[in-house]
Amino acid sequence: MTDNTHSAQALVTELEELLTVSRMGDGWYLGKRKDGGVGRVFGGQVIAQALAAAQDTVSPERVPHSLHAYFMRAGDENYEITFRVERDFDGGSFSTRRVSALQQDRPILTMTASFQKMETGLHHQDPMPDVPPPEDLIDEAQLRAMFSEQIPEKFRANFVRERAFESRPVNARDWLGGDKRLPARQDVWFKLRRPTVDDPAMHRAMLAYQSDSWLLGTCTLAHGVTWLTPGMMTASLDHTIWLHDDFRVDDWLLYSCDSPWTGRGRGFNRGAIYARDGRLVATCAQEGLIRLRTQAAA
Repeated sequence: MTDNTHSAQALVTELEELLTVSRMGDGWYLGKRKDGGVGRVFGGQVIAQALAAAQDTVSPERVPHSLHAYFMRAGDENYEITFRVERDFDGGSFSTRRVSALQQDRPILTMTASFQKMETGLHHQDPMPDVPPPEDLIDEAQLRAMFSEQIPEKFRANFVRERAFESRPVNARDWLGGDKRLPARQDVWFKLRRPTVDDPAMHRAMLAYQSDSWLLGTCTLAHGVTWLTPGMMTASLDHTIWLHDDFRVDDWLLYSCDSPWTGRGRGFNRGAIYARDGRLVATCAQEGLIRLRTQAAA
């Protein structure tokens, strides 16, 4: 992968622009389509744009502490996304917003988000896992490049494309599957390849965007399957994020994911996101479809 200053900065700028929604009036917002995108929209993009729209309707001193989203249809990269934000509640400490994401007048996602006026309180957290620092690990882009010849040609360009986020897995996975990893867990360091703006709302949107990476793939580790396994169908069904503390996405963050259960064609995944200094800054959960078509009911 080429990672010169110009290309890395261009990727970060492109992501900033993608996650900046435009006001259309009366609670409506417009989310851009990804330039050059092919196929279905990355779920993290829809969540991040929905959060950006919701944040725009709340006073800046109230920050999001949780969001709960349901995917209904796959988004289409050929179209922009419109968002409708409903102002359900504004209380003394909390505000609640309800967001619908639509393409061609059809809903593709619904999301509720809760915002809180910041306060102090009792505190505890689980410790960050004891893993090697990112400096001791290999960039996933290098791992993908080394593995690319084993990827079918029709998927190869997207597999090795440049990304705005650098990621360094603690234990690299085999993208072709085969080996079963139990317990099903993976730890990945990630950060933007270049600094972004000093806007906490943008950092939260970018974390929401990246939180949809790796999570669903965790439950497949237990079964030695991947998105390349013949007959494998995967899709996110819902996605939840709890935001606990301040962070920057252009500093290293550790995404520690595990999957305690799969069954009935679904897989459940959890993820804890830690800052480099050990603070637990966010927790995620997602259930997804993991169905082998040969096993699916006719």
